[in-house]
Amino acid sequence: MNSWHTVKVKYTKQLQDGTLKRVTEPYLVNSISFTDAEARIHQEVGEFTRGEFLVTSIAKTDFADIFHYDDAEVWYKAKVSYVTEDADGGKEKKVSNNFLISAHNVKEAYERIEESLKGLQVDFDIPAISVTPILEIFPYVAMEGEDEEPTQSESYAEEEAAASSINVAYVAPDEEE
Repeated sequence: MNSWHTVKVKYTKQLQDGTLKRVTEPYLVNSISFTDAEARIHQEVGEFTRGEFLVTSIAKTDFADIFHYDDAEVWYKAKVSYVTEDADGGKEKKVSNNFLISAHNVKEAYERIEESLKGLQVDFDIPAISVTPILEIFPYVAMEGEDEEPTQSESYAEEEAAASSINVAYVAPDEEE
């Protein structure tokens, strides 16, 4: 199962006036593990940066869905709340989910999230919308020969198979009685 990871990258960026500045910028990567997120960011960011860059942090990020519109490059995080009934006790429970949406301003982000969720069967509230520092999103891309996204268990099985082929020699010391 893939999940979203926020990866912060530090590198030297050339500004519009020609000066060089060391910056740390966040990117959102769809990957199956922290290792995969780091490998993907090296592949993606390495294409457009000059010189060396450093991955300074990777954090798992929880978004229920992402709504991308081609006409906007600013990403907004929208908190959407709704009330659901607990299946066991029948008690009402408030649930909040975070959505990411591209828009030009907060008003447009609100309108777009409302439009995207209008088919929801429950009444929902949008208590907060805020701009995020995320510059770009890198969704999962299947490698050549792959039909679909690998699951966490398939990835783990592949790692276990690779790990089982490692030979380790260990000599136990003689025990004295």
